[in-house]
Amino acid sequence: MHPLLVALDVDTAPEALALADTLRGVAGGFKIGSRLFTAEGPSIVTRLVERGDRVFLDLKFHDIPSTVAGAVEAATRLGVWMLNVHASGGLDMMRAAKAAASETGAKTAAGPPLVIAVTVLTSLEQPALAQLGVGEDLAPHVDRLARLASEAGLDGVVASPQEAGRIRRWADPRFVIVTPGIRTGGRADDQARTSGAVAALQAGASYLVVGRPIIKAADPRAAARQMLEEMRVGRE
Repeated sequence: MHPLLVALDVDTAPEALALADTLRGVAGGFKIGSRLFTAEGPSIVTRLVERGDRVFLDLKFHDIPSTVAGAVEAATRLGVWMLNVHASGGLDMMRAAKAAASETGAKTAAGPPLVIAVTVLTSLEQPALAQLGVGEDLAPHVDRLARLASEAGLDGVVASPQEAGRIRRWADPRFVIVTPGIRTGGRADDQARTSGAVAALQAGASYLVVGRPIIKAADPRAAARQMLEEMRVGRE
């Protein structure tokens, strides 16, 4: 499976399904976030899963351990390939999430999903952490949360391209690093810690989540193909 995951950040199921049909075979999987899931509910997940698509459910669960475990159980029953929680929810919460995915997945045909932890959102920079009362510098703070996720037995983390290399230096090769904030042409939108696709892969990212540069393009399939070609050339 190649590393390009396309974010279906649209408002309706028809839009999402049309994009998936356009990008199937080019995208390695599709991300469903809170925007689409809130609008359409679990049915959009099952419709994509039934088509054979890998779905990354990006709802960033963050609550007490039992509540998160229940949410992960429900997501696992939908057949998602990967889901995430917030690392700042703590060690017990992450362990509960992993246990719920493993136990529920063992009873399903799809098996357990990958469970990964969000470290620090790519829209945040150092001043925002200070506003939240985090005195630690951003990069070591991301690293600390990633190590906590690893200790909890999670399969990986979500981190910006700027921290992926630091995590990859100590992480097991199987530890998944998912990087959003992939941008082209220097446009960051509301993201702060960004990079191009090739730089993110060279830093150690396992999967790249790309939304607007592809889904807002005049020809989304051509935009995805171009990004894949850039990745291929950059790896040679």
